[in-house]
Amino acid sequence: MAQTRRYRLLCPIARALDRVGDRWTLLVLRDLHAGPARFSDLQTLPGIASNLLTNRLRQLEDDGLIRRRNAEYGTTVYELTDLGSRTGDLLFELARFGAELQPDEEVKRPGNLRTIAVTLRVACQRVVDPDLSLKAELVVDGEPFGFTVDRGIVDVKAGAVSNPEATLTTSYEPMIAVADGGLSLDDFASNWIQLSGPDPAQGRALAELMGRAMTQMNGAG
Repeated sequence: MAQTRRYRLLCPIARALDRVGDRWTLLVLRDLHAGPARFSDLQTLPGIASNLLTNRLRQLEDDGLIRRRNAEYGTTVYELTDLGSRTGDLLFELARFGAELQPDEEVKRPGNLRTIAVTLRVACQRVVDPDLSLKAELVVDGEPFGFTVDRGIVDVKAGAVSNPEATLTTSYEPMIAVADGGLSLDDFASNWIQLSGPDPAQGRALAELMGRAMTQMNGAG
């Protein structure tokens, strides 16, 4: 069993931090919200050593937040448990809080864009029409994400989706700029979104949902 220092206080916040408060732990969970991942996928976190990532994964598994399973071609992947999936709202609120803070002068772009899945999903879930259903693909700087809504239940996962009804193409930096308040939603919609696909109505529905979600992400909603 992995060993880590714990607060051991009679306080639910401290008890949560005992499980997710170590450095890198929340970022690992963040990336796993985009779907199952191999060890090598999670190694794209800039600056994390292999032995430290191994330790964090083992601790998360011991605490019941993630599990390992065998996947195709003999590979092993890590995925969230039901308990781990419940960290979505926590991560979203941390993202909103972080958007109010000044970034360091030297910041690195994430090693992959799995980072966007959880905040986008939670933001969309808070504003989605409960009757909406769509099957779409979001492409961010060339990285595809499956974006589905099933009668008001939103899911965003890394990877391409087959036969999407609509595709929305955009870039990572403008999305972050909207969340940080450095770019207006109108500018983002006018200059940083391209819609395509066989169903224009679904494309418009996707763009409108993304727009409403952006107001949640920058705290304006």
